[in-house]
Amino acid sequence: MIQIAIDGPSGAGKSTVAKALAQKLGIVYVDTGALYRTIGYAAVTRGISTKDAQALEALLPDIHIDVKYENGVQCVYLNGENLGDRIRRPEISMAASDVSAIPAVRAFLLDTQRDIARRNNVVMDGRDIGTVILPDADVKIFMVASAEARALRRTKELEEKGMSANYEDVLREMKERDAQDSGRAIAPAIPAPDAIHLDNSGMSVEESVDAVIKLIEPHLNKLHA
Repeated sequence: MIQIAIDGPSGAGKSTVAKALAQKLGIVYVDTGALYRTIGYAAVTRGISTKDAQALEALLPDIHIDVKYENGVQCVYLNGENLGDRIRRPEISMAASDVSAIPAVRAFLLDTQRDIARRNNVVMDGRDIGTVILPDADVKIFMVASAEARALRRTKELEEKGMSANYEDVLREMKERDAQDSGRAIAPAIPAPDAIHLDNSGMSVEESVDAVIKLIEPHLNKLHA
């Protein structure tokens, strides 16, 4: 079995690269950020402040999250409903950052993530995969890119999905989330001591995937172990 952890700031391309990598290797891709986005979405749509730890903890018993793989794509269901791209909106990104700093939310999702990794060869991306979720992962990669490059990617991504997006607004929100994610007390978005840093600011998705494959080549024999 092999566990590949890819961490990094918002918009670094972690999910896109991890998804393509998993497809190439024929293993399971786990988008952990989608799980936090789902809880953020649940709070926002119920009018609950995503900074109110007590209210969020009270909400958790009413939340059932199910991860299904449909046609090779991870789909996250909230209480039986596939949320699709609704969890990708910028305001839900900020909500996800808020709720992910709350210990009760992290504990709620920890077992779900580890259980998937125990049962499958996985590529898992997020903010603290290599430091907290899978501290014994075979390969840990911390993927970074400039804030400007990440904001441009996110703006294009939103526009391609038919959502209105302004580059300057996305850049501002990106920098705010960077500060919030890296500075929080609970599971900050920082690299594990043994993580390999990869700056993909000037890389295409294909180039980023190729770069990651080169980094994990020494471990690929575990795929068939």
